[in-house]
Amino acid sequence: MGVNLTPIITKRVVDLSQLSGKMLAFDANNVLYQFLALIRTQGGVPLADGRGNITSHLHGLAFRATRLLCDYHINLVYVFDGTPPALKSIELQKRRDIKEKARIEWEEALKKSDFATAYSKSTMTSRLTKDMVRDAQQLLTYMGIPWVQAPSEAEAQAAYMTRDIFAAASRDYDTLLFGARRQVRYVTIQGQEYLPSKGYSRRYKPEIITLKDFLDHLNITRGQLIDMSILMGNDFTAGIKGIGPKTALNLLRKYETLECLPPEIQEKVAPSYNEIREIFLNPEVTTTYSLKYSPLQEDNLRYFLRQRRFSEKTITTLVTRMRGFNSGSLERWL
Repeated sequence: MGVNLTPIITKRVVDLSQLSGKMLAFDANNVLYQFLALIRTQGGVPLADGRGNITSHLHGLAFRATRLLCDYHINLVYVFDGTPPALKSIELQKRRDIKEKARIEWEEALKKSDFATAYSKSTMTSRLTKDMVRDAQQLLTYMGIPWVQAPSEAEAQAAYMTRDIFAAASRDYDTLLFGARRQVRYVTIQGQEYLPSKGYSRRYKPEIITLKDFLDHLNITRGQLIDMSILMGNDFTAGIKGIGPKTALNLLRKYETLECLPPEIQEKVAPSYNEIREIFLNPEVTTTYSLKYSPLQEDNLRYFLRQRRFSEKTITTLVTRMRGFNSGSLERWL
């Protein structure tokens, strides 16, 4: 879910065309969850192959990746989550509880033939299994698109990689807490995001956030931004009730660190705050990764997509796009 910095964020809104020629590291799990939520039938059932294996995430990944590459000339690398920090277990359980509640409400709506409610609830039931992740990685390999397996948080790995690439692409502001030099949000083709709880889509344009400019504007350090998130709540702590981004900012500007806060606030700070700081300041990442594209494995890609019941028309479209990308010379994209 990440930390909410929207009320205080400074950003530059751009068109996809302004990202042409730049490389972005996508939080792959985040992307796949989006497709699992959105690509469903009227009653909220995800796409599946003949064996019942869900394929919604593969359809979304293949279409968006090939369009960003071939139509908008945006370079891509996908970063997959590894083992989450132990402190994230409470947040992950909370998410599982929300999914289970939504699943029950979805089934009840289907029994009543209330398809609008069923679809809305179904978008919150998505589960990303290890097999689904492996399928996504295999798809990227056959298309020749690079991907990286993070040892822990994908956002942390993507943030680390911004020393070599233009930006990390994620909707969650945690990317900034992990030290991404630059973050891009809402890199979508249709320019909209579906809001399950509200039952409608909202239009967005890509946003670029530069960490240094953002911190300079707030007149704080990255360490203080992390302390703000601890007060507000992030993936590793619930935070303090009643403290939002503006209050947290004022507190850190005045008192500088959590240790200097007034006793009545300090006693409410998560006991594990130093451990949380360490997760953001010194995350577990790999320094061994490749940003190079590899040749299209056309036969393997066709077989893979047929096995997952992609239509021949869709397969031809995807292969044609990647053929065009390859014939344009891989080197010019690196």
